[in-house]
Amino acid sequence: MLKYVLDIMDLLDDPDADGKRVAAHLDGVAGPAGSGAQVTTVSGERGSTDFVLVRVPGRSGRTAGGTARTLGVVGRLGGVGARPEMTGLVSDADGAVAALATAAKLLDMRRRGDVLDGDVVVATHVCPDAPTAPHDPVPFMDSPVDIATMNRHEVTEDMDAVLSIDTTKGNRIINHRGLALSPTVKEGWVLKVSEGLGELLAVVTGEPLVTYPVTTQDITPYGNGVHHINSILQPATATAAPVVGLAVTSAAAVPGCQTGASHETDIAAAARFAVETAKVFGGGRLDFHDRTEFDQLLARYGSLAHLQTLGRETRES
Repeated sequence: MLKYVLDIMDLLDDPDADGKRVAAHLDGVAGPAGSGAQVTTVSGERGSTDFVLVRVPGRSGRTAGGTARTLGVVGRLGGVGARPEMTGLVSDADGAVAALATAAKLLDMRRRGDVLDGDVVVATHVCPDAPTAPHDPVPFMDSPVDIATMNRHEVTEDMDAVLSIDTTKGNRIINHRGLALSPTVKEGWVLKVSEGLGELLAVVTGEPLVTYPVTTQDITPYGNGVHHINSILQPATATAAPVVGLAVTSAAAVPGCQTGASHETDIAAAARFAVETAKVFGGGRLDFHDRTEFDQLLARYGSLAHLQTLGRETRES
């Protein structure tokens, strides 16, 4: 996996990095069949970015007319670079690198004849000159487009579960270098950490499982004026599917706009976890949440889907 990560990092660590170059790289990895990567350029008030979406068909997935479940892998970030303020690949790029390395590995596996049961949809975006934003305790990477736009291009209706990968180093809450797993979030509910995913992450990393706290405000949409640890769980505001955040973490608080702060082996571990998750989820051997227990929660306490919205407007007296 490290080879795929290094290739993607080299591709993205460029002032001229864009979605077309990424798609061409993935086409080369996929072989004659091609990657089928879709590139969509979207402009905002603060610039533009290229969304890249790759659908890797499974043996029994929906693309083939089957019923195997579809996993979504979202590389969440503000941008891969913060030029001209910063020169080089920023820490915030880790999510995009991990997602695109996952796509490359799955496409290469398919070319060789190792086809998974279900489809896998990988989505992220590429912007080498994204803006930055003030944030406590360290500056954040901002984005040329808003979160709602990101969700529209990165979260698809056919995703039965979403693994969201994001650099989560700009805080003093997770004091661990490597990977950390969030509880499952579904329709406004913060559910228990998936035991299956936790066991799988421990196997992939060879280390004890590390999780991190998720607050109610972390799972509400950006734009409501409250503090969020970062955007890792923002996909949960745009889908009814269960969402789990895979955080690429550090022992010290690291700004998302910092260069020289990406650890290639940690990114490779995140991508390996995504591939292994795709194998067992599409094959029906692992769930992101307990469906029966979730239905019981809904029956007892009702829907919390309003937390997926911006809620009521507050009025000053």
